[in-house]
Amino acid sequence: MEKELIINSTPTQVEIALSEGNRLVELHRQKTNSKFTVGDIFLGRIKKLMPGLNAAFVDIGHPKDAFLHYTDLGPKLPSLLRFTNMAISGETKSYGLESFNLNDEIIKTGKIDQVLNKRHPMLVQILKEPISTKGPRLSCEITLPGRFLVLTPFSNTVSVSKKINSAEERKRLQVLIESIKPKNFGIIVRTAAEGKKVAHLHEEIRDLEQKWKRIHEQLRNAKAPLKLLSELDKTSSMLRDVLTDDFSKIVTNDREMYESIRSYLNANVPEKEKIVHLHKSGKPLFDAYGITRQIKSSFGKTYTLPSGAYIVIEHTEAMHVIDVNSGPKMAKKNQEDAILNVNIESALEIARQLRLRDIGGLIIVDFIDMRSSDHKKMLVKKMREFMEQDRAQHTVLPLSRFGLMQITRQRARPEVKIDTTEVCPTCQGSGKINASVLIIEDIERDLEYVIQNRPKTKLSLYVHPYIYAYLKQGFPSRRMNWYLEHQRWVRIFEQSDFHINEYKFYDGRNDEIRLN
Repeated sequence: MEKELIINSTPTQVEIALSEGNRLVELHRQKTNSKFTVGDIFLGRIKKLMPGLNAAFVDIGHPKDAFLHYTDLGPKLPSLLRFTNMAISGETKSYGLESFNLNDEIIKTGKIDQVLNKRHPMLVQILKEPISTKGPRLSCEITLPGRFLVLTPFSNTVSVSKKINSAEERKRLQVLIESIKPKNFGIIVRTAAEGKKVAHLHEEIRDLEQKWKRIHEQLRNAKAPLKLLSELDKTSSMLRDVLTDDFSKIVTNDREMYESIRSYLNANVPEKEKIVHLHKSGKPLFDAYGITRQIKSSFGKTYTLPSGAYIVIEHTEAMHVIDVNSGPKMAKKNQEDAILNVNIESALEIARQLRLRDIGGLIIVDFIDMRSSDHKKMLVKKMREFMEQDRAQHTVLPLSRFGLMQITRQRARPEVKIDTTEVCPTCQGSGKINASVLIIEDIERDLEYVIQNRPKTKLSLYVHPYIYAYLKQGFPSRRMNWYLEHQRWVRIFEQSDFHINEYKFYDGRNDEIRLN
């Protein structure tokens, strides 16, 4: 399946649309002044310990204190705390961990006040961006991600992505990484590393070590709160995480970003450099590639499927609820198969909507009831297949006794919300319009005004088809009366997309005559 990345840059934000098979599947928006992004590393200061929640609140410079739960501390917390204190005081001169003795790990079932106190400066990483009234969520399990590898300090574990299917390749990567990794640094081998040579992997390890070195240098005499390492901008991080061989095009309207992406691809995947294009047309980028239309049709409470079935997406404080409805076009014969087809079609769209809106937390889906247990199993299987393209961690449970499917999906940033409704041009949002019986009087009043101000201009009047028919009917017609009264002939045209109270006057050059 071909993929396209469309990047629309404005002075205030960057919008990134990921399209698969010409269908919009992800939409990301990043403000240019955003200071708190998933992956950023901070030196924080503990503000409050909450034993009841088994968590701590940490000051990292956000208006709301960040949340750190015991389960996000990581087993290597004592080593991290000791290294941080030694780096701040200048006791350790080297960023390397070859001579650093790791501390004993903390237990999974411990208590927050047994391992932390308010005096601790802490090295933390943002796990979730600020959402609604909540501050960021933090982790002490520091990770430094690259395109092929992820570096994890204070660990000696090497793990290989399960998405690499070949057992032989997994074994090769395991042995190779264990032979070149630095001591007391763990490595997670990403799917993109499949088939890569040792030189590429060794070079990336060195690059990731340099990031760790910069963190170490900034810690010297540092005072919390302080940002130590910023995650890549949204565009670069998406390229790092999602760029695969089936990408066919990357388009941006910003020359600086165009050059930056080309440089990134040239350094990492030079064979892909030619897929980058700079959009030079005067037409807006998202309009040119049909993204705007897909946004308008995909967001909103209700989404209609090609078969006529539709899904309704509702948001509550605790969860998202999705209802599947068959619509009026479902086949009357062989209803069991028809219901299964509608449910599978809906499952495909639901998987897309979860990615597109970045919906996280608990999602309950009410599919159309099915009697066949085979059909129920097939639906669950299909739903899991459709969700495989989703990079966020998720779990799909089988249908419950009541025919409900429960899905959990990782929530890392606020849900994408776009209001696709527009203000009514007739009532201007008030819900009320002027009395329609007065429309002819309004037209005649404006006609008299135009004739007085433009006595020699040829006039054309565009109106709704109903009004058009009324003005021309009978003898003498309303238009004929205008001619007898003003000695001016007015050409009348019907405009089917006008609302009934809408009308416009045009002059002989076909320019609209503004009445306001």
